Amino acid sequence: MSDQLKIKLSIADRVYPLTINPTQEEGLRLATKKIEQMIKRFENSYAVRDKQDVLAMCALQFAAQVEQKEIDKETDKQQVEDKLQALNQLLQEHLS
Repeated sequence: MSDQLKIKLSIADRVYPLTINPTQEEGLRLATKKIEQMIKRFENSYAVRDKQDVLAMCALQFAAQVEQKEIDKETDKQQVEDKLQALNQLLQEHLS
């Protein structure tokens, strides 16, 4: 446990103390910064009464980005497989 790092992150005017692996610190700090930027963007763009609403919208946007990347990854994978199959078929035809 001695290799653990204790940090504090501030999100939406609340401080969250965390005990993490040192390798996670940069990613967590960058994520915190992105969340704070997104919160400001939502607050400036929409009439928001409650931080909970803003945080819910942030969570939705991040989750949607993750899901879209998975969809894009699967689409890319299928396109690569299709091209490889077409190339394999051309090679088989040429070798026959």
